[in-house]
Amino acid sequence: MTAPAVEGAAVSALRSVLHRVRQASEKSGRKAEQVRVVGVSKTKPVSLIRQLYDAGHRCFGENYVQEIVEKAPQLPQDIEWHYIGHLQSNKVKSLLAAVPNLAMFESVDNEKIANHLDRFIGNAGREPLKVLVQVNTSGEASKSGVEPSDCVNLVKHVKLGCPNLEFSGLMTIGMPDYTSTPENFRSLKNCRIEVCKALGLTEERCELSMGMSGDFEQAIEMGSTNVRIGSTIFGPREYPKQQVR
Repeated sequence: MTAPAVEGAAVSALRSVLHRVRQASEKSGRKAEQVRVVGVSKTKPVSLIRQLYDAGHRCFGENYVQEIVEKAPQLPQDIEWHYIGHLQSNKVKSLLAAVPNLAMFESVDNEKIANHLDRFIGNAGREPLKVLVQVNTSGEASKSGVEPSDCVNLVKHVKLGCPNLEFSGLMTIGMPDYTSTPENFRSLKNCRIEVCKALGLTEERCELSMGMSGDFEQAIEMGSTNVRIGSTIFGPREYPKQQVR
């Protein structure tokens, strides 16, 4: 299959995903505009992201620092980039320096990374950065994220101790085989209840980023405001070499 044919397939796949998002949103009594679709483009070339940009999509996400710092400068500045996944604190500077249009950091999983982000943004004189606190709802040791019981404390730290970060909500990554998806999503919703109660926030002020290619419709029906869709739009991942976060 030639590259243009693959790229055409990605645009068709995006349209299909947006249609499914609309249906799931309506099923949950919401408008499709209330759910953000992040196209997760890890391992995929700039040319493919550009095709989706030209088709009207503006929100993309990456999981690896070296990919986002390489791709973002080659693409239009009105793209809203999301960084998704654990980030080593020594990579904060390179991420933020290379991606001035980073719209959201989805994976604040400890105070240290929050402090590094806050400090660099303050020193750079940038607008406050929207962040989500990542919660490990599946209890897997391999997953980053704060335990549900510690969620409120980390949110308080971000909201009260990091003036250059804008707390925007909670994020979780479910089980890889989707077996416990409803429990993961329910756990994140419960965390939101606790956070809103502790900080006096309305639920509208606390986003839920949950749902990926295999479970985004269920996530939307359970209240997700941000779904992260990779392979369903872009096709299977291509891993040419070992990636280091």
